[in-house]
Amino acid sequence: MNGFLNVSSSPHVRSDESTKTIMYDVAIALVPAAAFGIYRFGAYSAAIMLVSIFFAVLSEYMFQSLTNQKVTIADGSALVTGLLLGMNLPPTVPLWIPALGSMFAVLFVKQFFGGLGQNFMNPALAARCFLLISFTGIMGNFAVDGMSGATPLADLAASGKTDLAAAFLGFISGCIGEVSALALLIGGIYLLIRKIITWHIPVCYIVTFVIFEALFAGHGLDIPFLAAQICSGGLMLGAFFMATDYVSSPITENGKILFGILLGILTGVLRTFGATNEGVSYAIILGNLLVPLIERVTMPKAFGFEAGALEGKKPIPIKAYRSVLMLLAITLISGLALGGAYQLTKGRIAEQELAAEAAAYAAVAPDAASFGAAEELETRMTELTAEDGTVADGQFGKVVYDSAYAALDESGSVIGHVVNVTTKEGFGGEISISTGIALDGTVTGVAFLTINETAGLGMRATEPEFYEQFVGKNVESYELTKSAASADNQIEALSGASVTSNAVTNAMNAALYLVQSAEG
Repeated sequence: MNGFLNVSSSPHVRSDESTKTIMYDVAIALVPAAAFGIYRFGAYSAAIMLVSIFFAVLSEYMFQSLTNQKVTIADGSALVTGLLLGMNLPPTVPLWIPALGSMFAVLFVKQFFGGLGQNFMNPALAARCFLLISFTGIMGNFAVDGMSGATPLADLAASGKTDLAAAFLGFISGCIGEVSALALLIGGIYLLIRKIITWHIPVCYIVTFVIFEALFAGHGLDIPFLAAQICSGGLMLGAFFMATDYVSSPITENGKILFGILLGILTGVLRTFGATNEGVSYAIILGNLLVPLIERVTMPKAFGFEAGALEGKKPIPIKAYRSVLMLLAITLISGLALGGAYQLTKGRIAEQELAAEAAAYAAVAPDAASFGAAEELETRMTELTAEDGTVADGQFGKVVYDSAYAALDESGSVIGHVVNVTTKEGFGGEISISTGIALDGTVTGVAFLTINETAGLGMRATEPEFYEQFVGKNVESYELTKSAASADNQIEALSGASVTSNAVTNAMNAALYLVQSAEG
């Protein structure tokens, strides 16, 4: 008999579910969105997700092996973390970005806090926010078919309109796994059918967000606008796959409802009043921090016991409930205050940006007394670009035309032009350049309007020793060389910053091409 019986204390609970089955169900649910992302953006997006998964699993294996812990990579949690992070990345990021992000997620957010079940926030989202803050230019560079384009949220912020059908199906710009609301909805329904998640968090999240947008976004009950908000910016990915993370979300039904409402409010505040169009990642992370307090005030009492009677615990005082409401109120008021400050100061910020641009124009065209519109030239330059603004169908890489102005002398006669272009191929993201070009084709000056390259390497492009190589020359195009320049059109590249050097040179060539072609 002793060989067949096992003496243990109650409760006796059995289930076919395990961490492994749950994680692999989540991975299966993510397949439609991941597959569509590969179809939409190409094989390179698959490489991004595979690198992210590989380094997540490798980091967990190495940490557990080196610390003499049981290796748990077979449970699928690292796989899901890597896959979620990869799906939350733009399809143009260099492969070291998912590698770095996965190591941060697994080591700093998960393992350093005790491993699976001990992390206080969603590891994949924490890593995404880390990457957004650290590499803003790279993480904000979205492209479709090799050409940059605005995301639906950017369109909504600018005009209040976007292509709803494209946003629902996924034929838009955005992160690899967030673009297809349809694919994410299929995955979410799978998780609900498999009872991996419940309806409470995603439904309360989305409904609260819609109500908030209807009240505060300035569009009222504009159904296409609200539907586009739901389908864009990773809301569906966050609601079904991130916010429902077992470890970092409440376990009680009332807690899940409160959590979903909180996320809807936070996302609405960040999108409507903040400087960011997205908001989902930061909202969920902030919500994760409040989960212990939410669970404390929503934990039901056991049948037959007074609240807190078990284990000699005291009942939860009323002030704890007040603390939650106060925290929610402070969060809402703080978000509204930050958003209000942004709204009040954005005009002044725009004025300062215009003043900075005017100073740049004066620097690149020093002989000009003033600057005026160059409508005919701008029209001809626009005709030399693709629909997304790319100059000469990508002949100079991902360089887009921004604007052009006439440089005028004291009598109002045109003595040259100022051309502004932006290259999307900087190492740290976009580089916007203002170039002064005299009527005879001589470059009179170069100024950087936007640049976010690596300090001590790519940022040396802003030093006169580099950019003045372009000035005072009348050439058809520039040629980058790694050795000392031996011809008038040659530009010596920055040591250790070939990507930046090439991007700037392409941008300058695009500016020359626009002026030469537009003026015949």
